[in-house]
Amino acid sequence: MNRKIRLIWDFRGPDAQKTAEHHCIHLKEFIANENLACYKIDVSKIIDYHSIAYVIVDENDMITYRDTVKPHRAEVAE
Repeated sequence: MNRKIRLIWDFRGPDAQKTAEHHCIHLKEFIANENLACYKIDVSKIIDYHSIAYVIVDENDMITYRDTVKPHRAEVAE
């Protein structure tokens, strides 16, 4: 079975939440333009000055995303 990978972009500062939300817009555009698959694109607030944008993809597609949109880090999605 193919694992799901969460690709993560970290944003810090007073505008972290808004920046993460804006980044998700660009991720959605990229996925639509490249005709790629994903399970979920979302934002999560970690603390007041740290938010993340993330996309969950199949492990098979992770390299394409990693090389193109350059996430800051990744983890196996549960």
